[in-house]
Amino acid sequence: MFESLTDKLQDIFDRLGKHGVLREEDIKAVLREIRLALLEADVNYKVVKDFTGRVRDKAVGEAVSRALNPAQQVIKIVHQELVETLGAPGRLALTGPAPYAIMLVGLQGSGKTTMVAKLALHLRSQGHYPLMVAADTYRPAAVTQLEVLGRQIDIPVYVEDNGDAPPDICARSLDEARTRGCDVVILDTAGRLQIDDAMMTELEAIRGLVNPVEILLVADAMTGQEAVSIAQGFHERVELTGLVLTKVDGDARGGAAISMRAVTGVPIKFLGTGEKVNALESFHPERLASRILGMGDMLTLIERAEASYDAEQAARMEKKLQKGDFNLEDFLQQLRQVRKMGPLQEIFDMIPGMGNALRGVEIDQRQTEDSLKTVEAIILSMTPEERRNPRILNASRKRRVAAGSGTSVQEINQLISQHRQMQRMIKRINQGKLHGGISGLFR
Repeated sequence: MFESLTDKLQDIFDRLGKHGVLREEDIKAVLREIRLALLEADVNYKVVKDFTGRVRDKAVGEAVSRALNPAQQVIKIVHQELVETLGAPGRLALTGPAPYAIMLVGLQGSGKTTMVAKLALHLRSQGHYPLMVAADTYRPAAVTQLEVLGRQIDIPVYVEDNGDAPPDICARSLDEARTRGCDVVILDTAGRLQIDDAMMTELEAIRGLVNPVEILLVADAMTGQEAVSIAQGFHERVELTGLVLTKVDGDARGGAAISMRAVTGVPIKFLGTGEKVNALESFHPERLASRILGMGDMLTLIERAEASYDAEQAARMEKKLQKGDFNLEDFLQQLRQVRKMGPLQEIFDMIPGMGNALRGVEIDQRQTEDSLKTVEAIILSMTPEERRNPRILNASRKRRVAAGSGTSVQEINQLISQHRQMQRMIKRINQGKLHGGISGLFR
């Protein structure tokens, strides 16, 4: 999301780092560049003015002028002020008598219905029993979409088709939750193409009947400057308790994330990082600020790895590797685990220094995903014996696998060659020729 802003800030700091001493004119030039970079990223101009003012006040201080590396000190100040602007992380306030009602509000196309399922899945992983409520009766596809998502993640959905008004449906959903033993009710309220009085009146009626513990605005991170007025409009009428930014994995310039929090004072609580129902992250300002500045985000990367990590599977894999036994079934298993962690570009951006090292290098995510699917198709087209011992793949067997996977014999040969290279590397590790040993791979 912040790729453009990150690149511009990196250029500024690269130039700044070439000066041994930080002069006053350097600070002015840097602040001018930061101001332009933030405005081009669609950050609200008032937020930009306040932000650069705070950076200027700290950058001209004695601590910076005496620092051994003034450029690093300025980067540190910018990072601190970004964290301050993004605000303290908000967490769901599930307090009081259950069931807890959570209202999701927003414009059409913001990803609100999908976010209901993402949030339900997140809450279930924390030990809650959520009920999703189809309260958007104006868009028939919304009800169907929520029912489909409910079946996918095995979470109940409350639906009424009696033509009653959404506030009444939401009120009855609380009784349904008590009957089912659900402790959280997530309301998928109706959206509009733009904010209108009828929409807000309906949301106020729902709030009055269900007394929600949370009212979360689901906002498209690609909205740009308009995001601020949208957030203000909802906040004035229904008193938002939190923001959820969707499509942060897209090509948006990212200013909405910085602007909405600063202007409304409402905390950001979650980030939607993809289309899949598990693509939801709790908001951490320090981590997002680090990603904006191209400093990586190892903590989020570790959390993603842990989410896709299977301890028993890892123990089995370690034993196999110690014996030098790494076949194509194991290769496929590891490939699937990496894919669970998200797009490769996102993973690279979270590794400190990697995003900067790959600047200018285009990673075609669709092409990468297609390549991974091709590898998976090839391996699945083999017999169990062929996966465990690829050496038995003669010419006729390769032709059969190629036909079954829709690939060519050349692609199969490439996969086998890559697998042999990995086996040789594992053998060298076992022989102590590479630092750390096999156990180092699992720390």
